[in-house]
Amino acid sequence: MTAAILTRFGGLDAITTRHDFPIPEIKAGEVLVEVGACGINNTDINTRAGWYNKSVRVGTTREGGEHGFLLDPRYEVASIDQRFQFPRIQGADVAGRIVEIGAGVDSNQLGQRVLIDPRIRDQAEPDNLDLTSYLGNGVDGGFANYCKVPAINALPIKSNCSNAELATFPCSSSTAELMLERSGVTESDTILITGASGGVGSALIQLARRRGARVIALTDRSKYTQVETLHPDHIVCRNSDTFESEIRDNAPNGELDVIADVVGGQYFTKWLELLKRGGRYVVSGAIGGPITELDLRTLYLKDLDMLGATAIPRSIFSNLVGYIENQEIRPLLACTFPLTELQLAQQMFLQKEHFGNIVIVP
Repeated sequence: MTAAILTRFGGLDAITTRHDFPIPEIKAGEVLVEVGACGINNTDINTRAGWYNKSVRVGTTREGGEHGFLLDPRYEVASIDQRFQFPRIQGADVAGRIVEIGAGVDSNQLGQRVLIDPRIRDQAEPDNLDLTSYLGNGVDGGFANYCKVPAINALPIKSNCSNAELATFPCSSSTAELMLERSGVTESDTILITGASGGVGSALIQLARRRGARVIALTDRSKYTQVETLHPDHIVCRNSDTFESEIRDNAPNGELDVIADVVGGQYFTKWLELLKRGGRYVVSGAIGGPITELDLRTLYLKDLDMLGATAIPRSIFSNLVGYIENQEIRPLLACTFPLTELQLAQQMFLQKEHFGNIVIVP
């Protein structure tokens, strides 16, 4: 089969296309999926470039993403998954069809159109999040003609969306829903969403609106029109000198209930000041920079909750499939590339001029 192989940590040249890579052999409880489409996300870039190595102190820059980061060998981990090894097929956002089933798998699954839950679960303890891996990191993913996953990860889906459209959902939307679930967002909350034009940010807008929350979206001025199509209650341009006062002017009593942050970086301390007493800050990304300062007095004097969001329970993903089937959220597809042009697709991704998801179609 054809597959895009990551051979080492580094730049775009660390990706090699092979046309003779073996089709995965499935075991009991597994299924083989013919990949219809596979989306690109920040984790693909960050892993390849070595950004998860703790010696990297900056955000996901275009230069670092294209050429890789200089890694300190004293820090062993450069991936989100301890089981990461080379060569590796990346790609976690998979839509496709089951073409082979292993022993013990319900025969009705054969031929099903599926959306893949990228959090690979232990078959003996599928609800134990400490035993999960991540598709395209600890195990081979979807930048190939075929990939294998446990049957429990292949969720049947009935939708008029194309495979490319379906591949915009798995990682960004499940991460967004996890952030909202962990921070307990309801219709009584006002939430600020940073990075609102990105994959997770745009999913946060749709899913927070689905919950009835008041949504303030923070984005670059160049993306204002696109973000407007998602109908947040208010859009604030981060390029503006008055963005902080604009946020306060559009929040009840000038304070926020929740901040959902996928950017991090220099504004972190400002966000905490905008939260009301007992407010919640939830984070699942740091493309603006992972290292920041925290005044502990702000944290404890305002009784704030600070939450991370990564490991996604099964219920989150199964609910997401239902939202898609009921058309409660819509796909945001920027463009597609063939598998042989994964490097070009990642280069475009790093330019951050697109809106919606970039998807690979084998």
